[in-house]
Amino acid sequence: MATPPSRVSASSSSAGPPLKRVGTHNGSFHCDEALGCFMIRLTSKFSNAEIVRTRDLQVLEGLDAVLDVGGVYDPSRDRYDHHQKGFGEVFGHGFSTKLSSGGLVYKHFGKEIIAKELQVDENHPDVHRLYLAVYKSFVEAIDAVDNGISQYDTDQPPRYVNHTHLSARVAKLNPDWIDPDQSSEKENEMFQQAMSLAGGEFLDVSVGYHAKSWLPARSIVMECLEARYGIDSSGEIVLLKQFCPWKLHLFELEEEMKIEPSIKYVLYQDNRSKDWLAQAVGVAPNSFESCKALPAPWHGLTDDELSKESGIPGCKFCHASGFLGVNHTYEGALAMARAGLKL
Repeated sequence: MATPPSRVSASSSSAGPPLKRVGTHNGSFHCDEALGCFMIRLTSKFSNAEIVRTRDLQVLEGLDAVLDVGGVYDPSRDRYDHHQKGFGEVFGHGFSTKLSSGGLVYKHFGKEIIAKELQVDENHPDVHRLYLAVYKSFVEAIDAVDNGISQYDTDQPPRYVNHTHLSARVAKLNPDWIDPDQSSEKENEMFQQAMSLAGGEFLDVSVGYHAKSWLPARSIVMECLEARYGIDSSGEIVLLKQFCPWKLHLFELEEEMKIEPSIKYVLYQDNRSKDWLAQAVGVAPNSFESCKALPAPWHGLTDDELSKESGIPGCKFCHASGFLGVNHTYEGALAMARAGLKL
């Protein structure tokens, strides 16, 4: 006898139209369908839909949408499974990771969800920027973990175990084998927690961060790039009028704006000390190697010794690797960066 479908949320209102029903499989759950179910319920089409957890194909056929089960990917019918033979759908836009059910929902509904969060029209350019950024920084990893795609091209065992990422934390919400309550009700209760965990991180940690911090920082970096020739005639030194996380934006905008020559130094003021910093740009966003480090004779020197060696008054510090110089004044920091360019 087939197991009857179980429902995570069965709330409905007699005053309005019946809620749509979204299906996913019962049994052990994973991050991708928990996130997918959370996201699809944010859309206008499936707002607060009832989640039906079953593997009964007859039941699934009668539902309004199906995620991660059923062996069909057909967005015209709102079918979003990725387990079937021959499936190879990717997000596009330069990404090549095979999608999970969460990635499929995001691909088709992500712009609508982001536009609602930003409270702008879906065609607003910021929506597309966040759509790509959130996939890159959040959703792609969930796709890769669910599809068993290694982060690195190596056959060597990892040096350490990491069970703290979102997919692992969602997996730990499955009822433990020693739990005396192995009922479908308990499983659905834990799946509801999984949806809340994955969805909360999606909205608050990823979409919220990108809307409140990432986008404003991108605008600041773009403005400083556009004004670079007003700082130095080389065009290789930029001034951040307000400090913000700039490294990733700098590399992406340099490519997008076709900036040549590339930026070598970024100047900005320390919010606490009010000193001015001249930071050498790395060869990559997370690299410790600088494209053009400050002069080697300065490395590791401080205060008067550094000012004497450099011939620049007001110097406070030069990092031992030459990636960072500090001066009491903006003019001094600019002089340090210009001296680095002359090497």
